[in-house]
Amino acid sequence: MDSFTDSPRQRSDSMSSSVSQGSRSKMLLRQRLSQLLTCIEDMSSDDEASEEVSRTLDEAFQLCGRYVPTDAFRLHVVTWNVATAEPPEDVTSLLQLDVQPPTDLYVIGLQEVNATPVRFISDLFVEDSWSHVFMDTLAPRGFVKVTSVRMQGLLLLVFAKQIHLPYIRNIQTTYTRTGIFGYWGNKGGVSVRFSFYGHMVCFLNCHLAAHMNYALQRVDEVVFCFGDLNFRIADHGLHFLRSSIDSGRLNLLWGKDQFLMMKKKEPFLQEFEEGPLNFKPTYKFDRNSETYDTRKSTVALPLTMYRPRPLQRCSTTLLFLLTSLTWGLLSVWLGAWYRELDPPSGKKRKPAWTDRILWRMKPKVLPSEDEDEKASTSTDDGQDEYPIFVSQDKYTSDMSYGVSDHKPVIGTFSVELKKCFDTPIVHVSPVGVWSADQDALLNYTIQEDFMSSTWDWIGLYKVGFKSASDYETFVWVRENELPETNEVIQISVDKDEIPLLGGQYVLCYYSTNMQSIIGISDNFQILESKRAVMEGLVPEKINGLNK
Repeated sequence: MDSFTDSPRQRSDSMSSSVSQGSRSKMLLRQRLSQLLTCIEDMSSDDEASEEVSRTLDEAFQLCGRYVPTDAFRLHVVTWNVATAEPPEDVTSLLQLDVQPPTDLYVIGLQEVNATPVRFISDLFVEDSWSHVFMDTLAPRGFVKVTSVRMQGLLLLVFAKQIHLPYIRNIQTTYTRTGIFGYWGNKGGVSVRFSFYGHMVCFLNCHLAAHMNYALQRVDEVVFCFGDLNFRIADHGLHFLRSSIDSGRLNLLWGKDQFLMMKKKEPFLQEFEEGPLNFKPTYKFDRNSETYDTRKSTVALPLTMYRPRPLQRCSTTLLFLLTSLTWGLLSVWLGAWYRELDPPSGKKRKPAWTDRILWRMKPKVLPSEDEDEKASTSTDDGQDEYPIFVSQDKYTSDMSYGVSDHKPVIGTFSVELKKCFDTPIVHVSPVGVWSADQDALLNYTIQEDFMSSTWDWIGLYKVGFKSASDYETFVWVRENELPETNEVIQISVDKDEIPLLGGQYVLCYYSTNMQSIIGISDNFQILESKRAVMEGLVPEKINGLNK
């Protein structure tokens, strides 16, 4: 077994751990050693063989000593078909909050989030219940929701540690419907892509595997594709499946897993990697249990068995809301005769690994024999200069959650990369003492040229804020003209906008064009205002005691 391939990758903390040998160098080293063995076998002349062996060994030893500095980050991915259920009260086990080393990014993909007509319209105005439970859990741990994208029952959430926010740039969200005629969004995919320290990454949440082709249409360096891909276990009967699962002989089922079978035939699937399926199939369970589907045949009126179909995602204009309501009422009427999702049949569902997490690195063009020597020694290649590597640390499911007939699947990854930059685009900081008793000042400086806008703004956030929209107050950047690079600009904040009670806060510069926070201050203290006592918000103190 190749010791280079199978040895675990080391990391020391969530922010930066220098690795003494990059994976690229290891790959080239293995290539050179392979050539060494080949030349020993193939060379007919002892002199030629000696010269070739000497040259190849020299290159191999140079590669052994090559230093590729990288930083390591921990990524936690969750996929879960929640089957229209409300979220559980506690999701700490799902997020593995106390794991070491700590997580840097959380990416959560949900399918079949409740999207009945009334619920879906309300979710256009306020955060849905699933987003709330994850934000409420992660915000106290210093994680901020970077972005989210929703298409009816599909929901994708991205959270990052506050310290990483200025280095997550150019955020783009998209969705693609593959439902009825391409207009009905009950199936398809939603995606988020952004630059993370200069490296383009994409996260794709799918319901059905047909949307995976989309991942190959992009030029991202890394793509993570996950969701309810609906792959089943072929041929085997229910009794064999359950006996194999109960006895822990999951390997007996791998050969008939539809994804693994299809991967052998479909070239585009071969570009994706997946960890071993060493956890039980995650579908289909009786709710609130760890027991696979035991339902018996049922007879019910069509309307009582109907689960309303979700609405098409729309804007919040009155016209679109009325259109969506019409579609919703029409779907209820049609549902009396037709139910697309999980029709009642009385037939027990066979267990299957429907819920998967895959990843794909951008394919590299292998050099020709003539270019091989140049490729092995050149340092001008961008991918060599700023490498990125992904390895999976864990691939499992959490059987303790029972609100759905699917179990959630968790994948944790180590992402090693060389940062393309480590300085925020904007430096922002408070000036002097802040309290609601007087107007406050802040400074900001553009440290790197970017497409700024007079619609950019600087928000005041309480430490532990949940998202970019969770500000206490904000001020627009200078409106009369765009700033020059390294120019220090000072802005006043009205005292009436400053919190009376004080506390720990940060200032964040939000770029409208980049759709992200590109500058964040250190934590600073806002003092409790004298007005807070006058307005009765806090008790007045006399001689150190509350009055």
